[in-house]
Amino acid sequence: MRYLLVSVLIVIFGYALALVLQNETELPVDLLFTQVPAMRLGLLLLLTLAIGIVIGLLLGVQVFRVFQNSWEIKRLRKDVAHLRKEQIQSAQLAAAEAAANAKHEKTVLEIRPDEDKPTQTL
Repeated sequence: MRYLLVSVLIVIFGYALALVLQNETELPVDLLFTQVPAMRLGLLLLLTLAIGIVIGLLLGVQVFRVFQNSWEIKRLRKDVAHLRKEQIQSAQLAAAEAAANAKHEKTVLEIRPDEDKPTQTL
């Protein structure tokens, strides 16, 4: 993979160099903050290409970050919904067990004879 990347970079560098060498026409350029009286057309093309790539990468990173945050929010909401469902199920199970224990204790108390009552002897 590394060799492929290096070879692609060499090809791009060669293309940029050929672009500068083939476009020798010089022309004046206004760069908003300054004026260049004579700049090669190929160099101007490379400069605009580099600026476009940098701006595109910065915007792409920002847009990807927005999408990544959106995906993370969706995933977390799904996790919260799943955890709420589990919590409700465990609370219902605990309530059912508590009700069953209370009913069982009441039944046991009704079946068991009162040992506290004194027995009458005749």
